[in-house]
Parts: sequence; C-alpha cells; structure tokens
Amino acid sequence: MKSSSFRKIAALTATAALILVGTTACGRGGGDEASGTKIVMALSTLNNPFFVELRDGAQAAADEAGVQLNIVDAQNDSATQANQLATAASGGTKAVIVNPVDSDAASSSVNDLLSADIPVIGVDRTVNGADLNSLVASDNVAGGRQAADELAKAMGEKGSVIHLQGVSGTSASRDRGQGFEEGMKAYPDITVVAKQTANFDRAAALDVTTNLLQSNPAVTGLFAENDEMALGAIQALGSRAGTEVSVVGFDGTSDGLAAIEAGTLVATIAQQPAELGKLSVELAIKAIAGDKIEKTVPVEVVSVTKTNVGDFTK
Repeated sequence: MKSSSFRKIAALTATAALILVGTTACGRGGGDEASGTKIVMALSTLNNPFFVELRDGAQAAADEAGVQLNIVDAQNDSATQANQLATAASGGTKAVIVNPVDSDAASSSVNDLLSADIPVIGVDRTVNGADLNSLVASDNVAGGRQAADELAKAMGEKGSVIHLQGVSGTSASRDRGQGFEEGMKAYPDITVVAKQTANFDRAAALDVTTNLLQSNPAVTGLFAENDEMALGAIQALGSRAGTEVSVVGFDGTSDGLAAIEAGTLVATIAQQPAELGKLSVELAIKAIAGDKIEKTVPVEVVSVTKTNVGDFTK
C-alpha cells in the first residue's frame, strides 16, 4: 500500500453485482438509502490495477455518501462503452462518470447524455468534442516531463531510448507522450530510437519490447506510459532491466512500486487512482445537486524512486 496521503480510503462494503444490458459490469450500491441517487461509472477497463484502485476509491466515496454507484467495464472496447453509456442515458441515471476507451469515439455518446441534462464527469481521461461538467485527472503532461528527467538521470544523460505508448486516441497517452518528448529535448545526447503502442497492457508490452529489442539491441533506456507496460518490458529485458537498461513507468501501482524495490524499475510517476475515483464521485454528487463545480480538478503526481519508495509502500 502507498502512504497514508495516498491511501485514505474507507473500508468497502461488498454487495451484489449488477449486469447492465449488453455489457460486462459490476455495480455496488449503498442499499435502500441510495435508491434515489444513481450514478454510473463507465470505465475503459478493469483489467488493470490502476483502474481497480480508481474503482475502489469511487465505491468508498459512494458508500460514504449513501449513493448507488453502478460500475461498468468496457473491456477496452469503444463500441461496448457506447452501448453502456446509451443504457445509462435511458436507465434513470442522475450522473455519469466516464473514463473513455477512446477520447474521440466517446464524444457522441457523452454529448447525448449532456443533451439529456445528465451531468458527465470525466476521470483520468478527457472526452474530445464534449463540454464535460468537470474533468478530474492527473497532470499527465507534467508527469511525462518528470519521467523524462528521471530516465535521463538514470542513464547519465546519454544513450538511446524505447518509448512504449498507451492506447491510441486516449488523452492520457497523448499527454504523457507529449510531456516525455518535451522533457527529452533538454537531453541532446539521448535519442529516442523507437516508439510504438502496447495499449497500456503488460502482455502486449512484452511482445512489443521483445520485437523492438531485436532491431535496437543497444538501447539503454525505456519509458512506458504506464506501469503495466513497464513491467512487460522488464520481462522482455530479463537481467538487463535495471542494470544495462533503465526503465521508467507511470501510475505508481503496487506492482510498479515492488519493481522499484527489486531494482528492475528505476522510477514510476505515481498517480493517486483512489483519489481520482473519490473526487469523481464527489463532483458527480455536487453536479446532481446543481452546485457549481470546477471544470478541471487536477490531482498531483509524484516521482517515486528507490530513495522514496518506502513512503508509498507503508
């Protein structure tokens, strides 16, 4: 577990799963007292520890507030998410929290919700072409710059780098990549020799990195836009990870922190997924009540390395 500043989440109360039409979903409500206020949280995937932590933080906030939170998992499929959002629009939902599979593809469905006067809160990723009531997200551009600095430091400010990108079309991948590229400009003796998507997925990153290493065997650094891809890259690198090749990830998941302790991951840019989830529910409740809310709510990211990883694993 991370430090208390990252882990102030109440104990969760498990209840029955809710299956929405045409979706894979899980819903946990607050009981009879919650029946008057239903919020749908539409997540891109739950096959990722980051989004599991985000979900848990949201559920804890919903339980505390006494509202019903129905959580649906798009399994990284834009069409599935569109169906889930359409179901939410016709199902008596008071507000929707969306983490889009694709920031462009979600636009039409989200605009339909907004046209129906259903508040929509974006979490972790924005929705392009839609005027969200609010977006709660980490500063991914700043985080990308921090990743560049940590990787350059570990590499002695020289060498060659592989850059593993996340899901194409997501604002998180775009912004982290932008920040990383901006940060790399400060290190003229480092060259990014390969850049390819691995879809924020550990298994995909293992395959992509294995292939990229065949054509770039002399790389000395690797940046992955999330910890899952960093861990896949570490598998591909084997004994070279943390010795010959410095690897930096992004998210601050428990597996990522463990890799830092093991010496195979140089750094991760830690988000606060539980806090993102908690704030998204709080913003949705305020929007339902007609309260004024900020259009953008940033959540701090922190560079975690061997020197401070103990602060996040207590």
